[in-house]
Amino acid sequence: MPYDPAWPAMFARWGVGLRAALGDAAARIDHIGSTSVPGLAAKPVIDIQISVASLEATDSFLGPLTGVGLVYRADNPERTKRYFREPPGQRRTHVHVRQLGSFSQQFPLLFRDYLRCHLAAANEYAAAKQHCAAEFRNDRPGYVQAKDAFVWDIIRRADAWAQHTGWAPGPSDA
Repeated sequence: MPYDPAWPAMFARWGVGLRAALGDAAARIDHIGSTSVPGLAAKPVIDIQISVASLEATDSFLGPLTGVGLVYRADNPERTKRYFREPPGQRRTHVHVRQLGSFSQQFPLLFRDYLRCHLAAANEYAAAKQHCAAEFRNDRPGYVQAKDAFVWDIIRRADAWAQHTGWAPGPSDA
């Protein structure tokens, strides 16, 4: 769907609650994904990344996150994150807990920041996503696979930009 200017406020509400629940256990709480890029068409899903010192120290985040109603998805196959979903009956939200400084933690921040700074790339990405969504309307794995080549092309450009500018993540969003 087209960009919704309400998305940052939706993240901000989550961010305040998550920061209160996690305190210093979260080194960062960031709005990531397409809803974090102004003007970018996206699925209306707020993606939140929580960066922690260690994924193995689950006591620092598992209890606080389930305590605010998030549903832990222990069956998530990605070994570089712990994954949570919105409380039942609430608007779709994905919460990704990743280890601070890891590739999987840096990737979405670089991707987001590059698209925020490069409107032409964000527009190309939007067009690619809309094309893939039309082609794979009822096939989510097909949609994800179809847009992968474009994602990796953007991250290649983003890495060159990061090397040229000395990019580093700015302050935490919450």
